[in-house]
Amino acid sequence: MPVIVTIEIPGGTQEQYEETTRLLVAAEWFPPAGFIAHAAGPDESGGWRVVDFWESEDDFRAFMEKGRSIFEREGSRTVVPTVTEAVNVMVRPEPK
Repeated sequence: MPVIVTIEIPGGTQEQYEETTRLLVAAEWFPPAGFIAHAAGPDESGGWRVVDFWESEDDFRAFMEKGRSIFEREGSRTVVPTVTEAVNVMVRPEPK
């Protein structure tokens, strides 16, 4: 069942996010199994928010484990994601 994963990163910055994303995308295993979509941006408290869509919570957890060394290297704080069931996930189709 698809899930929505929301991660709040208090004090997170755009620079930290962009460097972490660069390293993740460069990993030989990227894109990870079960990945559907990703969005991120600043939140109202001055930190950073990430919203992902995954095929399952297990897929998301496997990604977090694979990316652990990157997250730790970039100084990402331990965060507790919120995982909720997605009733529907729509993505814009690629142009033909």
